[in-house]
Amino acid sequence: MDKTPKNEPDEPVSEGIPAPDGPANLIDTDYVIGQDNITTNAMGLNLDLHGKVFSISAVMVLLFVVLTLALQDTIAPIYDAIFGFLTGNLAWFFILAANIFVILCIGLIFSPLGKIRIGGADAKPDFTYMGWFSMLFAAGMGIGLMFFGVNEPLTHFGTSFDGGSWAPLAGAEGDAAGAEALAMAATIFHWGLHPWAIYAVVALSLALFSFNKGLPLSMRSVFYPLLGERVWGWPGHVIDILAVFATLFGLATSLGLGATQAAAGLTYLFGAPESDITMILLIIGITMIAIGSIVAGVDKGVQLLSKINIILAAMLLFFVIAVGPTLMIATGFFENLWNYAVHLPALSNPFGREDANFSQGWTAFYWAWWISWSPYVGMFIARVSRGRTVREFLVSVMLVPSTVSVLWMTTFGGTAIDQYVSQGIEAVRDAGVDLQLFIMLEQLPLSQITSFVAIVLVIVFFVTSSDSGSLVIDSITAGGKVDAPTPQRVFWAIIEGAIAIALLLGGGLTALQTMAVSTGFPFTIILLVACYAIIKGLMSEPKAV
Repeated sequence: MDKTPKNEPDEPVSEGIPAPDGPANLIDTDYVIGQDNITTNAMGLNLDLHGKVFSISAVMVLLFVVLTLALQDTIAPIYDAIFGFLTGNLAWFFILAANIFVILCIGLIFSPLGKIRIGGADAKPDFTYMGWFSMLFAAGMGIGLMFFGVNEPLTHFGTSFDGGSWAPLAGAEGDAAGAEALAMAATIFHWGLHPWAIYAVVALSLALFSFNKGLPLSMRSVFYPLLGERVWGWPGHVIDILAVFATLFGLATSLGLGATQAAAGLTYLFGAPESDITMILLIIGITMIAIGSIVAGVDKGVQLLSKINIILAAMLLFFVIAVGPTLMIATGFFENLWNYAVHLPALSNPFGREDANFSQGWTAFYWAWWISWSPYVGMFIARVSRGRTVREFLVSVMLVPSTVSVLWMTTFGGTAIDQYVSQGIEAVRDAGVDLQLFIMLEQLPLSQITSFVAIVLVIVFFVTSSDSGSLVIDSITAGGKVDAPTPQRVFWAIIEGAIAIALLLGGGLTALQTMAVSTGFPFTIILLVACYAIIKGLMSEPKAV
């Protein structure tokens, strides 16, 4: 499997992939990145594409968009049926798989393998901690936190207080304090260690086999220990095509949610027409901004936008803490962490659940959604994490964004619950999911300004996701190249917007959720196999001192 450890970092091991700095065992393969690619300069466009992966992915996705738009009335019930079947029958599988990913990450943190450095023993980080953390957070959960930050804690509180199958762990009927504890524990469960462990597994596997083993930055590379040279043939093509589908539809789900919330905010603030046309125009406009960011490149585009996201999000977060129920938020942060720890075993139990609607409709969807996002987020994290040790990488990727998520949910969700319980403001509870954030902010000072900042945040998160996602999909469909021509990334940015529009028109939120779950299921199987490949790959690395 391995060559003699490489100590000369002067020459790249393959096109677009830097050589390891210091000792690292390269995989001995004759495959050259891009050898199966089609290169052309037709009509003034410089293209460099993996013929099979790109063509099959592009044709099937375009066909999907056309059929969904042409058969809107027919296809919506089909989405409902598929979503119900997958979450109803396979919830246990998604929950069990997510538990495995968490256990693997924690095990690696405390094992000697945690000392291994991504990119070779002497590799140095490419980005500062501030730049790295901002890109981790913006890529992973931006739009979701904006969309669900108020809605999910408030919804779980209501179902827990009322009791029933939609309540997490059967709820705490009639007990406001108990219902709030369950609501926040369930919310943190969906936004804490489990999703970030999913991302970490993908990111670590890609970074290891690319920066330490010298293979293309593509999902197929992770399976070299199992498939050998066959990974460059059809088995690898299928893996990469599934990664493209999962990434596209996971992104489309988030972009669709972002568009509905931004449109609702514009209607709320400025009286913009509340219609599909508004959302379509928003998606088109934001996609054009994303294209501009793509042309600017990772350092000037994605990193700059990610830092803008972090600054705006921090300003909004600390404003709500300052003018909202400050003491409740401060004490609630630690109380919610404790409640999360107490209820974690029950919430992560895949079998014999009494809260069927909650575990299937919420948890199973979330895990499938995170998994469908994982090729995109994982590859993006891998690209910006060279130079970190495995332990530093896993601790940072799992704990830093999880902690921020807990603070965010405690602040926004806790404030909304306090407005409803302590102040009797029912408008927050009764508003549509895409409006609840703005109704919560309306009860605080300077609501016009903060609501506008929230809209800008959603839009910038949208741009960052589209930009980063295009970068990742292009790398997969370019045979693992990380420096493929810009027009290809522009193509995928347009496709992402088209899918979001098609799904919104063809079935709304349910259609978005269905495609995330549908692509998440086969990719879960791929990730479970990748867990073995990670361990085998790390064990073959030179032992750190």
